[in-house]
Amino acid sequence: MTLSTDQKLLTAESAENPSGPQRTALRLGSIAFLLLAFACVVLVRDVRVLAKEAVPRVQLHAEDLGPRQIEDLTSKSLPRDYALAWQTMEQALEENRPGLLDGYFTGLAKQDLTQRVRSQIKSGLRTRYQDGGHTLEAIFYSPGGDVMELRDHAKFDVEVSDGGKVIYQEPVSLEYMVIMTPGADRWLVRDLQASTGAKP
Repeated sequence: MTLSTDQKLLTAESAENPSGPQRTALRLGSIAFLLLAFACVVLVRDVRVLAKEAVPRVQLHAEDLGPRQIEDLTSKSLPRDYALAWQTMEQALEENRPGLLDGYFTGLAKQDLTQRVRSQIKSGLRTRYQDGGHTLEAIFYSPGGDVMELRDHAKFDVEVSDGGKVIYQEPVSLEYMVIMTPGADRWLVRDLQASTGAKP
């Protein structure tokens, strides 16, 4: 069937000038799209805020550090990476996910924490931390810049649950001896031992 010239013109005009219901549908569709885009922006912002708040507070004091003096970049990156190490450790112990330790732990620290997470998985336990912050005192920085020893004054609340039931809860204030070494793009925790000999 062949359309006449008048019919073609009417069809073209209808496409260019949609009817009332069509205009309403297009308008509602545009509004829905804008609302969805706005919701995505808000969600991304909130996730970033939550992630920022979840990172423990770390203060570094390196006034008496030796024999090597700390570099400006290291004075910023080391406490940042130490905070992220604690954040991932706390998440690994709460969710029983040892793979999370790969990012900021190495050596004995990673070995000990991985073993602890695996023990929790076997026994059905989970450990949750409410981190109250860390005061890091840098006490030794090797001449080659490949090892730093620090003392961490840490405060946190620890809660152990078994199958969703809390079986242990206590506020903790401990001093840790910490060994950190530089990796490809971050500082890694190589050893983390409480002054009492306890694990974190």
